[in-house]
Amino acid sequence: MKDYRDIILRPVITEKSMKLMADDNKVTFKVAPTANKIEVRNAVEKLFNVKVTNVNILNTADKKKRVGRHTGVVRGFKKAVVTLAEGSSINLFGEE
Repeated sequence: MKDYRDIILRPVITEKSMKLMADDNKVTFKVAPTANKIEVRNAVEKLFNVKVTNVNILNTADKKKRVGRHTGVVRGFKKAVVTLAEGSSINLFGEE
């Protein structure tokens, strides 16, 4: 069995994810490429002591980026949007 800290890599901090967190009680995480919905649900419940109602997973695509005439690739990753039960919350920024 994988360790829960190996499944959840880091939170995704963007304008869209912050709006989802405030309005719909959804938290977005970057997860391991081999993780599935059940593993993500169990990892979030164990690490943060919250109740999860739904997990959606998607793979982001690679993106081409240019700097001058040089081109490169920003690798895609797997992310999970976790819906928390009513009354549950995750404090990502260490505020009380």
